[in-house]
Amino acid sequence: MLRLAIQKSGRLQEGSMNLLKESGLIFSNGKDQLKATALNFPVELLFLRDDDIPQYVEDGVADAGIVGENIFLEKQKAGEIVKRLGFSRCRLSVAVPPQRILYGHKLA
Repeated sequence: MLRLAIQKSGRLQEGSMNLLKESGLIFSNGKDQLKATALNFPVELLFLRDDDIPQYVEDGVADAGIVGENIFLEKQKAGEIVKRLGFSRCRLSVAVPPQRILYGHKLA
């Protein structure tokens, strides 16, 4: 049985489930459950908080996980990025009071 850890909620959850379904895997309703087993292949999904996924993989509880690269790098757990899936990209936004910005330059 292959154990795959994915987000129980959040930006990556929908994309992860779509990827698995497009791969032909059929799962019983995994919503509001901690795990779900594929009906047509020996795969078990573990629904976890994204911060916990790298630890579950490092400890061997999950064989692989789908997690944001930022979380993977922040947690500094043993493992490797096998493939960048290309969905749920994030951006960095910075908010400052309007009087501190003038045409893209910080005022003194």
